[in-house]
Amino acid sequence: MSSPRSGLSVIVAGGGTAGHIEPALAVADALRRLDDSIRVTALGTERGLETKLVPDRGYPLELIPPVPLPRKPSADLLRLPARVVSSVRATRSVIDRVHADVVIGFGGYVALPAYLAARGIGRQRRVPVVVHEANAKAGIANKVGARLATTVLAAVPDSGLAGAEVVGIPVRAAITELDRSALRAQAREHFGLPAEGPVLLVFGGSQGARSLNEAIFGAAPQLAAAGISVLHAHGPKNSVEVSTADAPAPYVAVPYLSRMDLAYAAADAVVCRSGAMTVAEVSAVGLPAFYVPLPHGNGEQEFNARPVVAKGGGRIVPDAELTPKFVMEEVIPLLLDPARLAEMSRAAAGAGHRDAADTVARIVAGLAR
Repeated sequence: MSSPRSGLSVIVAGGGTAGHIEPALAVADALRRLDDSIRVTALGTERGLETKLVPDRGYPLELIPPVPLPRKPSADLLRLPARVVSSVRATRSVIDRVHADVVIGFGGYVALPAYLAARGIGRQRRVPVVVHEANAKAGIANKVGARLATTVLAAVPDSGLAGAEVVGIPVRAAITELDRSALRAQAREHFGLPAEGPVLLVFGGSQGARSLNEAIFGAAPQLAAAGISVLHAHGPKNSVEVSTADAPAPYVAVPYLSRMDLAYAAADAVVCRSGAMTVAEVSAVGLPAFYVPLPHGNGEQEFNARPVVAKGGGRIVPDAELTPKFVMEEVIPLLLDPARLAEMSRAAAGAGHRDAADTVARIVAGLAR
């Protein structure tokens, strides 16, 4: 039996990877700040990171069958129609049960069934749909969703979605409101880093990145000799011990960073991939960055970083060019140049849309009403 309605009801569909889930949760948080009577339900699948991230943030999670979209002809492609039908049916049940007033999707496995279920032919009550595209090149799910949507939003211009309003990427308040200088001492103490001297932050996503690891590990002696401390999230499968016990600066290597806010506050510059969410967060906190796009896929990671780089807030480094030699010749000199770091920091902070989550929340709430 359905529960009685109280306030507006919004479904956020952004499961699978952190790049889809984090913007969805940032908008959910912004909706609650806008009106604490708004009920937010997250849509996900049992195979995604949302099974941990969503409950940790205090939102109810409804699971539906995943609909992976094959990139090449295969047996999975033949099974796709049946999977779509099953997932759409399950999503319709969620929409009706929570009395959804609007659905907002962020792409990926979960978004396509949400779009089809909300706007499907034959529904007595067709629910408004908002599509948000975080990447510089839209994926299949959002290209389909944009044809059905009431409103289409994008992080950057020319995403491939016609008529999209550019609003940036929703980022959680813990990041957009982060005062790096105020938290610097606490953050460095948290990670066992020295209170003074430059710190390089390195991370390659939740699974790490071998090329980043090899380049930074390879230059560890030179970084330490230059007095540069390193905070390196190397991923669970890339555990390496770096011996800098007698060096003037420590090298802190961990599998994963659960407190990214403190990691950003501790750092003076970062070497990282350039997924849409990473670029949004790193620029929002004003960190100079060496962005190393994934060397495969459709090239979207390079496009994600271009707006920040164009403003002077970072550099794009091709994966093959990130070597210990590059770290010694380019990364170390930057970290030893406070004036240049400060200039790049200002440029990075000015390149993003720090209010994107609140902007999207207002659009969603307006449609729901």
